[in-house]
Amino acid sequence: MEYLGHLHTKDYLFEYLRWEIFPQLGSDCRNGVRVFRTIGSNDVFLYEDRLTNARVIGKFFFSPQMGDWDGAWRKLDREYSNLLYFRSILSDPHYVARPLGRNDDLNRLLVEEYCSGEPLDSVIMRSITGNDPGILYGKLTALAYFLARMHNNSVQGFRVDFEQNCHYTDHLLRRLEGILSHDEKNELEYLKHLWHDEPAMWEDQAVLVHGDATPSNFFFGDGQYVISFDLERVRATDRVFDVGRLAAELQHFFLRSTGNKYAAEPFIGHFLWEYCCHFPDRERTFEAISKRVPFYMGTTLLRIARNTYLDWNYRRQLIHEAKLCLRRQG
Repeated sequence: MEYLGHLHTKDYLFEYLRWEIFPQLGSDCRNGVRVFRTIGSNDVFLYEDRLTNARVIGKFFFSPQMGDWDGAWRKLDREYSNLLYFRSILSDPHYVARPLGRNDDLNRLLVEEYCSGEPLDSVIMRSITGNDPGILYGKLTALAYFLARMHNNSVQGFRVDFEQNCHYTDHLLRRLEGILSHDEKNELEYLKHLWHDEPAMWEDQAVLVHGDATPSNFFFGDGQYVISFDLERVRATDRVFDVGRLAAELQHFFLRSTGNKYAAEPFIGHFLWEYCCHFPDRERTFEAISKRVPFYMGTTLLRIARNTYLDWNYRRQLIHEAKLCLRRQG
């Protein structure tokens, strides 16, 4: 985090935090509030009471990056509702950050409690650099349990509309213009159509998925304790949307860190198998999910390849791996 200073006592934000937010944590901010910018976002800040060190997270949905006032309100309302909903259907050892308040006038501000824990990306790197597979296996077991419970407790009563996931693939291909060749784009569109016509992609019941299941969005405590937040992108779709995304993230971390994509396979297999143990027929579930995973892994690798901070050659490698996944249709 980057320390930015402290809030002016006459700032409306300070008044809001002092009288409506921090009293929920037993703090009164009499000595002021420190401000930190969180890593990777210009619109999410940490606020800390200078006396008690109590902390909260503030997320602004209206910003230079999101200049649509009405759209920002919809995103704020969606995430606030999602936090409340998932808190109502999940319990120990699973935890969802508690929303402490929302203020539409303060640039569509959502305030959540600060949750401490080790993020999955840190666990992965600690496992790789320390040559300690056990720590990663353990946390993937915990995460599989969390996601299975999240999905199974939010079954929507209608089948997956796979069309929306195909539209998302089209969006990714547009974002990759300039790094994809014409022939690659045509092949990826063709592979998408093959997946579109695969009955298995439409047959499961839709569930509410996290929607942004990346390693930085899950924290771990002791044992099976898992903490989640950042629920802005929750939607009803295939449960493998989350599962396949995390599988691809594992491949990406191992590929980038070790140069060996195969090093991730034992962990991906373990994660899928542990997820399936929370269903009546584990083997049948594993078979059904394994058929669908390559599509969601492929699209996630394309999603990661959008990032311009990555080396060009590595982005090209991600695209190659994405094609290999998507060719596994059927």
